[in-house]
Amino acid sequence: MRPIIIEGRLVSLGVLMKEDLRRLWIWYNDRSVRSYLLSPGEVYFYEDELEWYETLRREKKREKAFAVVDKGSGGLVGVVGLYNIDHENRHAEVGYFLAREYWGRGYGSEAVRLVIEYAFEWLNLRKVYAHVFETNPASIRVLEKNGFKLAGRWRKHQYMPGKGFVDVLMYERFRNGG
Repeated sequence: MRPIIIEGRLVSLGVLMKEDLRRLWIWYNDRSVRSYLLSPGEVYFYEDELEWYETLRREKKREKAFAVVDKGSGGLVGVVGLYNIDHENRHAEVGYFLAREYWGRGYGSEAVRLVIEYAFEWLNLRKVYAHVFETNPASIRVLEKNGFKLAGRWRKHQYMPGKGFVDVLMYERFRNGG
């Protein structure tokens, strides 16, 4: 049984469990998913996932990752998290990904909304930020639907196989909207 941290209408955020890692590892190596994440050309070993999980456990003050769970089936559909949490300056980076078969259902938008709620209400953060490739319009929509504003652009900053160097967009959202 997975403990649920925050419930939404379509998805809930639950505790990430060690048994989730095999599915996440497979999804994380899916090139259609990987192409939108940092280091798109990277290949990850299962042992990398185990190390990542152990880092999450050790660095709970700085890293919070949640299982994104389909409310209908109770199945894992992705991960959303807050990373580089800075309690002194009260900000963190949001990151997320869903398995390809769950794209386009509103799950990503709701998962981000829930993790933002967690960031502002439970961690008392004042700002959450994200980086997204200009070639990822779905993720840009997720952020904008959740009140994020474009804060800047790193031009031709990230290499993407098949696309060359692309801009990385920086988005931010403040607790009070300001």
